[in-house]
Amino acid sequence: MTEADVPSIAIACSDPQTQKWLPLPQPYTEESARTFALEIAAQELASGTALERAIEVDGQFVGVIGLKNTDWDVAKTEAGYWLGPWARGRGITARALAAITDWALDTQGIGRVEVLVATGNEASLATARRAMFIEEGTLRRAGHTHDGTVDLVLFSRLVDDPRPQF
Repeated sequence: MTEADVPSIAIACSDPQTQKWLPLPQPYTEESARTFALEIAAQELASGTALERAIEVDGQFVGVIGLKNTDWDVAKTEAGYWLGPWARGRGITARALAAITDWALDTQGIGRVEVLVATGNEASLATARRAMFIEEGTLRRAGHTHDGTVDLVLFSRLVDDPRPQF
């Protein structure tokens, strides 16, 4: 992500749907976006525990896809994603999720990629399913939003699971 992405990140992360499901700062300012894009993402990459990447369509920033909470001892990581409201409903996030998952499984020595989604977040649940993640169960009171504690659906894809064809 670059400085040029900061205004779009701020808009996307201020969106009511994004704020409903992700415990992001409120208000989410351009300074919040700049800190995330130019400092936090770089620190996470340097530590080897996370990777945050811009999702672009036709050269325009539309969202973020990332891998976090990576545990190299057991070769697993967690994927996370969000998309700006101007780009939703076109399958962009499912394709990005499948791509970063395939990359992790095929080239990075990762054997398991997980996705955790709040039970009421229908769009994100559909994204994980379209990317052919397998639903494993519900983790009760395992996450939080601005509204409080939420249950999370645990999805995973393993290195030998079927792959989506987009």
